[in-house]
Amino acid sequence: MAVASPARAQIYTWADGNGHLVLSNRPKGGTEAAYVVPQSDSIRATRAVDVTKSSLYDELIREHARLNGIRTDLVRAVVQVESAFNPLARSPKGAMGLMQLMPKTMAEFGVRNAFNPAENIRGGVAYLKQLLTRYSNNEVLALAAYNAGPGAVDKHGQTVPPYKETQEYVSKINRISARPVQMRSSVIYKITDFVDGRESVRYSDQKPSTGTYEQIGR
Repeated sequence: MAVASPARAQIYTWADGNGHLVLSNRPKGGTEAAYVVPQSDSIRATRAVDVTKSSLYDELIREHARLNGIRTDLVRAVVQVESAFNPLARSPKGAMGLMQLMPKTMAEFGVRNAFNPAENIRGGVAYLKQLLTRYSNNEVLALAAYNAGPGAVDKHGQTVPPYKETQEYVSKINRISARPVQMRSSVIYKITDFVDGRESVRYSDQKPSTGTYEQIGR
């Protein structure tokens, strides 16, 4: 099945001294200032977000989440991860706008202006819905495909690809969302990997053959 090229984002996470989850688009350097994230008591970010600016898109997010049958918190988390609610955001790889759409994704979903919030959110949520349908509403796999591409997810046996960027991306959205992303199986494994000397946590409904893991749900 032909699908659009995914948006891509590099995300880093860690916990601060108060136990808040800190999100950043760059590795931890030691003295980064952390700012409040709108509508969240437990998350901080290394880039300040204007609360009034983020609230401008609440209605659009709710509308398209409802039309596509996707929970609003998941869409809001994707927007925050991808652009920090900056409608003019552009990545070095060519992703654009609030949900960081690539040109092929724009063409598939009829988005003419990626920097138009209404068009961008419409196209981005429709693409996310396409991925959720493809992976039987498994939010983990849909988010992994949004970041790394469905080809990468399928290549690795319909699991989250072993890419640090993708694993951190899915983990970040999992923490921002109001509840954990949905898995296909009733059994959930929390898997801890060490990549480049850094601890990386991911979740899967498939029991890993290697590495450190614990069963956290049934």
